[in-house]
Amino acid sequence: MTQGIAALMMVAAFQVAPAQVQITPERAEIEVTETAQLQVRALDGAGRVLDGVAVRWIASTPELATVDQTGLVTALNPGMAKVTAVVGGRPTAVSVVVRALPPAELQMDLPNTEPYAGQVVPARVRALNRLGEMVDRPILAYESSDPSVADVDPAGLIFARGPGSVTITASGAGVSSSTTLQVRPDPGIVYDLQPREVRVRTGDVVRFQASARAGGGAVDAYPEWSLSGVGAQVDDDGGEGVFVAEEPGTYRVTARMGENDVVSGVVIVEARGSDAELVQVGRGGIAGHHSGDVWVFEGVDGRDYAYIGTFMYDWMKVFDVTDPGNPVLTDSLQLDARRINDVKIHPDNRLGIVTREGASSRRNGMVLLDLSTPANPTILSEYTETLTGGVHNVWISGEHELVYAVHNGTRAVHVIDISDPSAPSEVGRWGIDNEQRSLHDVIVQDGYAYVSYWDDGAVILDVGAGTHGGTPTTPTFVSQFKYPIGNTHVAWRDGRYLFVGDEIFPAGWDADSAIHARGYIHVLDMSDIENPVEVAKYEVPEAGAHNVWVEDEKLYVGYYQGGLRVVDISGELRGDLYAQGREIATILTTDSETTVPNWSMTWGAQIFKGRIYSSDLNSGLWITELRERPRVVF
Repeated sequence: MTQGIAALMMVAAFQVAPAQVQITPERAEIEVTETAQLQVRALDGAGRVLDGVAVRWIASTPELATVDQTGLVTALNPGMAKVTAVVGGRPTAVSVVVRALPPAELQMDLPNTEPYAGQVVPARVRALNRLGEMVDRPILAYESSDPSVADVDPAGLIFARGPGSVTITASGAGVSSSTTLQVRPDPGIVYDLQPREVRVRTGDVVRFQASARAGGGAVDAYPEWSLSGVGAQVDDDGGEGVFVAEEPGTYRVTARMGENDVVSGVVIVEARGSDAELVQVGRGGIAGHHSGDVWVFEGVDGRDYAYIGTFMYDWMKVFDVTDPGNPVLTDSLQLDARRINDVKIHPDNRLGIVTREGASSRRNGMVLLDLSTPANPTILSEYTETLTGGVHNVWISGEHELVYAVHNGTRAVHVIDISDPSAPSEVGRWGIDNEQRSLHDVIVQDGYAYVSYWDDGAVILDVGAGTHGGTPTTPTFVSQFKYPIGNTHVAWRDGRYLFVGDEIFPAGWDADSAIHARGYIHVLDMSDIENPVEVAKYEVPEAGAHNVWVEDEKLYVGYYQGGLRVVDISGELRGDLYAQGREIATILTTDSETTVPNWSMTWGAQIFKGRIYSSDLNSGLWITELRERPRVVF
């Protein structure tokens, strides 16, 4: 046997999946920034070690740890990281525990270093690791040099007791920090709380203000908030007690103002309830293939149209919905694509854009449509030059004649000039600096682009707002909000809030079967756009969120197998909106005209002329209305 033939036989043997793959160590434990070396052994059916096998290493949780092709794992963030080795097409995974770095420095800060006797003052301690990063929930011990002047409890709450000087020390993980208080005599402080009594519905937010006065003047107060009863919560927000309830009932909110001084108020909570329902108005049933996104508009001919994309199919559907109770299919436009995911219409209603993925030519990009005859749109031009890798979503800025395109290839937002729609050209680009980034969606509102960057979360860019030096063609970074699970799929800004949706599909999902999607809507307070804060969520059990639309203080969510759902987002938002009963109405978008019987996969919603237009992955176009339920009078 020649050496060449032997080598070919060896390669062929290595292409066969081994009977067993072992990774050592089976479980590693390292701190952030540390590394661990993993090794692979491949065994045949007789238990013999296979030498020289090819191994492909994959970081299954790249936000926690990375792995190179030698099996060297580098820890990035605390958590349970998963690393997979693929040998002969056979994946085997192990877990790597990533421990948080311990505190290397403590910084204590007191809001008042000269309290009056009888007051309480919280000790605020920042723990920093050796990288200068904040340590979450450090375990600390507290000590007072003279408890008769001021004592401190295990949670860091200081009780001022008598005039004098005292040192308070916080310690943990071998480091400590101290500060000195000068306690003043009690001038006869009187405490108050407002409101004392209030009636609200579940989901309504009540802000309590605690105050202190002495000798006719205001005194700084640092209330510690607590709540009696189950089914509600109260949180401190800059000294205010922020209350919200999920369950009806009577609750007492208490503010501890001193070691022996408390004030309280009562909240009477009624069930929120709903007097509305979603009613089906019309259907554009599509049972022969899966559907994509939909956009509705009034054409230049004065009639209304819904354009709907397709999934694993190469036709865009055109429906005349002037009579929403009787949609009429007027055309099907064939494109070279395996997925026409997104459809958007220019505000002048004369130009349409559809995205392409999976083109046979491998030049995907986007297709620009001439809508002179909207019932039968024609292809005006294509743009593929810098978008060959496929476009998942776009957003049209009619004011600046620009398209912001999500490119699968570069995983960046490309800015395309469409002032001459017959000859589009790229004029800008922005992408996050992360080789493992994955980009999904972009929406532009009031000069900001909200970019959904999957495991990198929601990224906010200045594209003309003027706050951070950005222009429509030169986006600049403003802020970012990410969370451990990732899968950030969509974002929509309304007022002070940004509604950010996950999209989580199970492994091995099949579009032709029931898909058990997961994911929910994160509600971010954008009062400080550079520091978004998550304050609420909307999570439907046993279902998964997709696209959203907000109008008239209502959130419309295509919640996949949970159907189309409408949520009341009036007023301040805190806590669990689903548990609070803020859901107004729901409807399952499934009937006999579907690719997967009895299984909704609602894509999203668009409000147009008072009606709600939705597409369903399995069943096409749905038109519904939100109507008040008739009231029964006894």
